Amino acid sequence: MAKQNTVFKDAFNRMLDVIQEADSLPSEPELCSRLGVSRTTVRAVLGRLGETGLIAWDKREKTVLRRPVQEDYFPSEETSSLSDIIERSFMRRILAGGAQPGMQINELELARDIGIGTTSVREFLIRFSRFGLIEKRPNSHWVLKGFTREFALELTEVREMFELRSAASFVHLAADHPAWGDLKDVEAEHHALLADIDNRYTEFSELDERFHLLIQKASSNRFIIDFYDIIAIVFHYHYQWNKTNARARNQRALEEHLNYIHALFSRDPSAVEKACRQHLKSARETLLQSIQDPV
Repeated sequence: MAKQNTVFKDAFNRMLDVIQEADSLPSEPELCSRLGVSRTTVRAVLGRLGETGLIAWDKREKTVLRRPVQEDYFPSEETSSLSDIIERSFMRRILAGGAQPGMQINELELARDIGIGTTSVREFLIRFSRFGLIEKRPNSHWVLKGFTREFALELTEVREMFELRSAASFVHLAADHPAWGDLKDVEAEHHALLADIDNRYTEFSELDERFHLLIQKASSNRFIIDFYDIIAIVFHYHYQWNKTNARARNQRALEEHLNYIHALFSRDPSAVEKACRQHLKSARETLLQSIQDPV
């Protein structure tokens, strides 16, 4: 429900942008295509628009009654971009299935689970297929492929170059940059997870993704940020592919993250590079171990 609620809020906000410049709205199929969501989500959005007096909805007629104001929008912190929603849902699905090579992924089922249109899901899957992670099969099916040691080494080499560059950029962010507040929040979540590590160690993967993405964004380099999608998929599901010693491994990674975070707050470039290299070395070892001995 939470995932679909996020989809709804994102679609609702984007529909408000449509209303800003329209006197009437197109058909439901057209809105589904434009927003990249399912008809169920479109109808929920239209219902909310009617309830708030933004439109008059009578069967096929959808007349705009007033222009949206800022108070009509859901706060940005309650919404995620469609690509982020699809990525998280895709990762959860392959993790739930054990991330085994040969695992089938059905784009229709994935779209239905999220509450969006199949076109958006297909575009996402096509994007990842260029890296050899998944392969298209007939009838809207995709197959998850395994990873070779060579692939993993190539990926970690690029990851390390990009993250070292991003971490170096992070220390030069202005003191009032929002990233520092985000880093403080992530630090608090690390402490909370460590305090209940026995029960919550499986939550590490998602927190790890958020932490590293925050660092990558400091680079302000669209290619580095875009490439992080592939890094997230590979590294994070391999954290859970090999479940041997998962609790101890995740605890160690959390502690390394906290050292890394402390270095970032110190704004000492040499301390940041040292902490970053140490953590990436551990991440590389974890990834290679999971490929050598998958379960």
